[in-house]
Amino acid sequence: MKDKRAPHGAVRGPVQTAGPSATPWLNILNKCLLVAAAATVALAVAALAVTGWSGVGSVVFGSVVVVAFFGLSLLVGHIYGRKNPSGAIGVFMVTYLVKVVGFAVILFTLGAPTWLNGPWFAAAGVVVVLLWQATEVVTFSRQRLQLYNDPVDPPSETDPS
Repeated sequence: MKDKRAPHGAVRGPVQTAGPSATPWLNILNKCLLVAAAATVALAVAALAVTGWSGVGSVVFGSVVVVAFFGLSLLVGHIYGRKNPSGAIGVFMVTYLVKVVGFAVILFTLGAPTWLNGPWFAAAGVVVVLLWQATEVVTFSRQRLQLYNDPVDPPSETDPS
């Protein structure tokens, strides 16, 4: 494959390709964590200016709940995907069911702390969920996944073996 983007006068050579990765999930998790952290910091600064430290705590708590919920799936996908890449989607579904039930039990059992500012908690949750999902989709769509096995050269007819 030739590099057609090389400027005039430059030597055009073959395009270097990246090898397949064992699992894409850890890369996706890292990018999502960076985006979620940036959104959390921006929202925390706004909450501090508007409502004080209870707003900051609510933003951080809302963000941590979202990151824990979605990050757990990517982490499980990374760990399980190395052993059985084709079974990762099934593990994602089971993990999702466990997370929904588990997080519901935890949040309903603990209840809302007295310092929690509901609007900032909800705003952080919605913003981080939207940014997390968008980052996941964009990062996953840019992954280079091998769908088929590499072709195997047939043995030559002059091969004595």
